[in-house]
Amino acid sequence: MLMSGHGHALLIDLDGTMVDTAPDIVAAVGSMLEDLRAAPLPFDTVAGFIGKGVPNLVRRSLDAAGIGEQWDFEHALRVFDRHYVNTNGQLGHVFPGVAAGLHELWRRGYRSACVTNKPQALAAALLAKTGLSAYLDVLVAGDTLTSMKPSPEPLWHACHLLDIDPARCALVGDSPVDVAAARAAGLPVFIVNYGYGGPGGIEASHCDALIDSFEALPAMLAQRWCRAPA
Repeated sequence: MLMSGHGHALLIDLDGTMVDTAPDIVAAVGSMLEDLRAAPLPFDTVAGFIGKGVPNLVRRSLDAAGIGEQWDFEHALRVFDRHYVNTNGQLGHVFPGVAAGLHELWRRGYRSACVTNKPQALAAALLAKTGLSAYLDVLVAGDTLTSMKPSPEPLWHACHLLDIDPARCALVGDSPVDVAAARAAGLPVFIVNYGYGGPGGIEASHCDALIDSFEALPAMLAQRWCRAPA
């Protein structure tokens, strides 16, 4: 591993980028709606709400189910949280190539941080359960700061914790939220061509590059920064 303050680093989104968490989240939303006496929503509808934090997910799910005015939001949030603790990491899976790509980046000396809008407790548990935490130096979650992506603050905070200048960092994500955060922070951003791109899809992301797999990252970063870290 590089000495702190040298080399380059990668900031990485979690949901839809490293782990396909949609099955876990959709199941938790379905159980929440059942408890609130509402019909379940289509899988793709709920998956489209992922990426802007749990409160946004729950609020949009309640509205889509037509019960947004019938229930206290904080109560609904607690119901979702209770179910998501049970489904977190149970139905989803790590996307192909992620572990291999992260291992190669680690081998080459890149430092890395997970920057996610998922709450700390859920994100940490998921990273541990999937084994991805072994490749990550830092976790900045949706409740680490008072703001979350698309604010640039979580990205800058991750750079600070890694003790690496933002000019030597890049972001990997899957959605316009990641692109907006990276642009605001002044970081290049690479988008995976899978995940939860939102209504406009990946074509609307206006990122610096699309990648098919994390296994493409070491060569891409080496080319961008002229050389891989020594």
